[in-house]
Amino acid sequence: MIRFSANLGFLWNDRPLPDAIRAAHAAGFAAVECHWPYETPAEEVRAALDDTGLPMLGLNTLRGNPGENGLAALAGREVEARAAIDQAIRYANAVGARAIHVMAGFSGGEEAAQTFKSNLAYATAQTERTILIEPLNRHDAPGYFLETTDQARAIIESVDAPNLKLMFDCYHVGRTEGDVMTRLTDLLPLIGHIQFASVPDRGAPDHGELNYPAIFSHIAALGWTAPLGAEFKPRTADHIFNWIKPLSSIAPA
Repeated sequence: MIRFSANLGFLWNDRPLPDAIRAAHAAGFAAVECHWPYETPAEEVRAALDDTGLPMLGLNTLRGNPGENGLAALAGREVEARAAIDQAIRYANAVGARAIHVMAGFSGGEEAAQTFKSNLAYATAQTERTILIEPLNRHDAPGYFLETTDQARAIIESVDAPNLKLMFDCYHVGRTEGDVMTRLTDLLPLIGHIQFASVPDRGAPDHGELNYPAIFSHIAALGWTAPLGAEFKPRTADHIFNWIKPLSSIAPA
């Protein structure tokens, strides 16, 4: 049986985070994840998680200044990047989040690559929780340092830390690289979390270019059992969960 995690950066983001957690539970999600929860006291999030029994799968490091999209690959910003990593670790510890997505930011070149790897080495040494990196597609995030899964693989292998993993978002991979099922198979040993949304509109997984029944069946056949992250933009409130029941029953291919 396929299980799903509600990404509360997009789903129920019109309400306080504790209320969004409870809404996700009521809609049948097996877990939650978020983007930047830091304005909500950690004890309130922890209470909602305890009330519902849902695990928090992950959260992001801060984006930085307005218009930025992460700090970890920005040369000369190491102090800020590591402060953001420390903040994320503290919050993750307080709410029991399993993973932290360290956001790279808008940059490029060898200096950025070395800066990113150095900050990731710092992050992985500070916690036993999973540290995630995620390639973002060039259409939605032009200029983002981390663009492809091949680039992410090279970085993960270079840093060589057991808790550094790939966040594989089927949406981003589908828009940039395609051949999502082959990439999933090839990268499985490096993957720490899987997310999804329709291509190209980033909506629910019941339409678009990607055949999600086939993809979810393939993921199940690979032996993946963790909840899959629903990081999509819903068209209506009801549409958030209409697809869950039929897609939850998909069997391995």
